[in-house]
Amino acid sequence: MVNNVIRLPINPVTPESAVIAVAADAVRAGRIVAIPTDTLYGLAVDPFNIDAVARVYQLKGRGSDRALPLIAADVDQIVATLGVLPMRARLLAARFWPGPLTMLMPAPERLPAEVTGGTGRVGVRVPAHAVARALCAACGMPLTATSANRSGWPATNEPDAIVETLADGIDTLLDAGITPGGPPSTIVDVTDATPRVIREGAISWESIQACLGL
Repeated sequence: MVNNVIRLPINPVTPESAVIAVAADAVRAGRIVAIPTDTLYGLAVDPFNIDAVARVYQLKGRGSDRALPLIAADVDQIVATLGVLPMRARLLAARFWPGPLTMLMPAPERLPAEVTGGTGRVGVRVPAHAVARALCAACGMPLTATSANRSGWPATNEPDAIVETLADGIDTLLDAGITPGGPPSTIVDVTDATPRVIREGAISWESIQACLGL
């Protein structure tokens, strides 16, 4: 396999703006960028670019009925691009973001249905990783952050493993070294009056209930 991946070392705490700019240009060009998060490495593309989204599904071998999670620079970016967060979602955001909590919210009409898995809802979070947030900020929008692996294969927190397994599909790798790993983000549906847990991960359902006074 020919390795044409552009591998960009980057400081995980204070990411260099010039390096972020190169990765942002790749995203805007519709390319796939592997990025570090506060758990594992993910695959970042412009979620509003249907061709880029299709490339992610093809690379992962992922079924079209499985949605792609998003990450954002901050709450303001989510509100500006995806819509207003309900009150309970704002409470959770104030308590757990940046961090491993993904919230399902109604997807805007301009977001391709493929990103939502045809559900009309999109999962988004603000990660506790400076590189991931900086790239979202530079791109001016939330980005996809599905795990950087083939579907059915283990997700990874090691950049070397990404190059070995995905070199034929990714264009750029922001190499911040080994990420923390651990459990995936907890997913909570906030589209109804009563939030419900979809997947319990790094944050316990009890902690979420306590935050909301449930």
